[in-house]
Amino acid sequence: MKALFFKAINQPLSFEKTLIPKAGVGEAVVHLRAAALNYRDIWITQGQYAGIRPDVILGSDGAGEYKGKEVIINPSLNWGANPHFQSKEYHILGMPTDGTFAAFVKVPRANLHLKPAFLTWEQAAALPLAGVTAWRVLFTRCRLKRGERVLVTGIGGGVALFALQFAIAAGAEVWVTSSADFKINKAIALGAAGGANYTSEGWDKDLKQRSGGFDVVIDSAGGDGFGLLLGLCLPGARIGVYGGTRGKVNGLSPQILFWKQISILGSTMGTNPEFGAMLKFMEKHQLTPVVDAVFPLEQGNEAMGHLRKKDQFGKVVLRID
Repeated sequence: MKALFFKAINQPLSFEKTLIPKAGVGEAVVHLRAAALNYRDIWITQGQYAGIRPDVILGSDGAGEYKGKEVIINPSLNWGANPHFQSKEYHILGMPTDGTFAAFVKVPRANLHLKPAFLTWEQAAALPLAGVTAWRVLFTRCRLKRGERVLVTGIGGGVALFALQFAIAAGAEVWVTSSADFKINKAIALGAAGGANYTSEGWDKDLKQRSGGFDVVIDSAGGDGFGLLLGLCLPGARIGVYGGTRGKVNGLSPQILFWKQISILGSTMGTNPEFGAMLKFMEKHQLTPVVDAVFPLEQGNEAMGHLRKKDQFGKVVLRID
């Protein structure tokens, strides 16, 4: 089979021929039809991820065929027995375990779920990592309720878009932020009530006035702008954090935090039952993942370059023939 291998930090992926993996006890070998990229793959190639080793096939997201069934793969491996947090053995498919940028991938059979029939291969492959991350932070951690008002920051990435789609389908009013006006406009076309460009002066005060404040905030950035999110929160609000692309938080006011009774909740990926619940929700509401671009597997480095530009709206997917 052909696969995209990580060879060394700051080096292009290597498209090579390799052996088809063999299933062990409790394992399945899936014939992949599509795989999707995540920023995790970028961070690995840049050396900004733990446990990196060479000669590993990257890729966490994938959908394909197993014993005549169309399946989608949950990339959360070895979560453990406690649903509240992952075990020490937990890791994500694609490093250090060979991932989905290949014709075949070996995974635990328990991590296979039936692909929603209404999704194309590319749409299904776009779902796993970003979808389960959005599901857990929105529903398990922040316990979103119908009728609440939600702010999703940094719209355009996979998790943020799924959070937008899930929250709207659950009966929430959703607003977004971005540094690009066109992404805000695309989010509004998907059902967002409005948005704000966080590079504009006084964006937070303007957004607070227009929206009325938020019950739930979903953030992946952190950084110096995180403190402004507290001012946008209504009393009793929950802030769900699933990433930290802008680094450490400075200027956080504990007075606002305790006086408004705000909860800050960290969240990572999700359990296998959460993955199953997410798929049922997708089918119930016929939600379609947003795909920005599709590349053939052999153009994996071009796909990585497209993702690095950070101007995409939706997932970048690899088609596997």
